[in-house]
Amino acid sequence: MNDDARSTTPRKLVLLGAVSGAVGVRGDVKLQSWTEPRAQILRYQPWILRSANGVEREVQGVRGRDGGKHVVATVPGVSDRDAAEALRGTQILVPREALPPPAPGEYYWVDLEGLRVVTVDGVALGEVSHLLSTGANDVMVVRGERERMLPFVQPDYVKSVDFESGTITVDWDPEF
Repeated sequence: MNDDARSTTPRKLVLLGAVSGAVGVRGDVKLQSWTEPRAQILRYQPWILRSANGVEREVQGVRGRDGGKHVVATVPGVSDRDAAEALRGTQILVPREALPPPAPGEYYWVDLEGLRVVTVDGVALGEVSHLLSTGANDVMVVRGERERMLPFVQPDYVKSVDFESGTITVDWDPEF
């Protein structure tokens, strides 16, 4: 590969939260965090801030604290209430490699996206497009000759996840 060659593999980003508003007059922002505990969002950096129109910018050095009902953060370059309010609705993403490895039997959704899904009988169902949370359990959206929604419930339906082969094996009727 020469020096001019660039990787075509897109960088995997994980959505961890969003800016929900301004706090005070010095430019602090209120965060909605999906980490557990919620202030953990501050440990994963750099942040990729994605605006509603898809424009991304990277920030490093965000500081903050758990403010009781929400996380309050100071974002470098945001120094007044107007600038903080302009971030309302901005998504907070981090590069996948900034996150710790998941516990055994647990997975980051971004790691499952794109894996092939086959039944225990070897019938190919398609690839994981994305996952969603239904409250009761997570659901894999699998796109192949048609779209299927499969519960991500181990070991009932999901029998194995093999990253080396890029395959999720499921106990699922291909006609369903």
